[in-house]
Amino acid sequence: MHTVWKGAISFGLVHVPVKMFTATEDKDISLRMIHKPCGSPIAYVRRCPNCDVEAEWDDIIKGYEYEKGRYVLFEKEELEQLAGEKSHTIQILDFVALEEIDPVYFQKTYYLSPDQAGSNAYGLLLQAMSDTGKIGVAKVSIRSKSSLAAIRVIDNCLAMETIYYPDEIRSISHVPGIPESFAINDKELTMAKLLIEQLSTPFEPSKYTDDYRANMLQAIHNKVAGQEIRVAPQQEQTNVLDLMAALQASLDAAKLPPGGVGLDTGAGKPAAAAPEAAADKPVVKPRKPRTKKPKAEETVS
Repeated sequence: MHTVWKGAISFGLVHVPVKMFTATEDKDISLRMIHKPCGSPIAYVRRCPNCDVEAEWDDIIKGYEYEKGRYVLFEKEELEQLAGEKSHTIQILDFVALEEIDPVYFQKTYYLSPDQAGSNAYGLLLQAMSDTGKIGVAKVSIRSKSSLAAIRVIDNCLAMETIYYPDEIRSISHVPGIPESFAINDKELTMAKLLIEQLSTPFEPSKYTDDYRANMLQAIHNKVAGQEIRVAPQQEQTNVLDLMAALQASLDAAKLPPGGVGLDTGAGKPAAAAPEAAADKPVVKPRKPRTKKPKAEETVS
């Protein structure tokens, strides 16, 4: 692994020298923009529309647009002064329970290893956090930007998760279309809970794969080999009108064990007969959740 940051964890008067490594890697398949007529990759040029010249990095500064077309400009030295002295300390402010932090706050994970002669202090902090079940809420400066972070234990390693500030999390009240209350059918709720129980299993990350990336790699291989790519058309899916029948069909598909609960559909027939009653109604399989693609790994300082 490549070291992306060196500094120390500070809590109280204890100073733990550490090195930082990115815990994740971007395995997204990068596709270039190609000029179709000639097959050449497209180049992106930093060009000033006013001077009609290509801008060199030495001639570029940063600015904030406070009005349309009007900017206040900042030299590199000014931005460094505003950021204050570049800190190489992960300062733990508080210790809290991990379950108190909603996952929406987490950004990116880094592994921390002991640096220089800091292995004893590193081991002490790791063991103390493991025994107490607490994680540290800290401040850290990455790329001249102050960030919140959570220091926690993963196996026998300290890890740092950068987290959003509270004002960076959008309020749920701004989400359109969420009703104030829901009309829940008790029988449907019972079946939904039973289905959740049937589908519950210990989390095994290795069982989940990136189907899109596998298909893309295979398509690339086929194209390089000169093979034609054929994609089977997907069957059109329609909404399920009979929710009770869909729940029962899902339970049946989950292989309900012998002696499982059979519920009344409300029409005088046992729930097991619901799929036959709705045989002419297509059942939609649950869609797989979309995963957020990780950003490309960047070296931080």
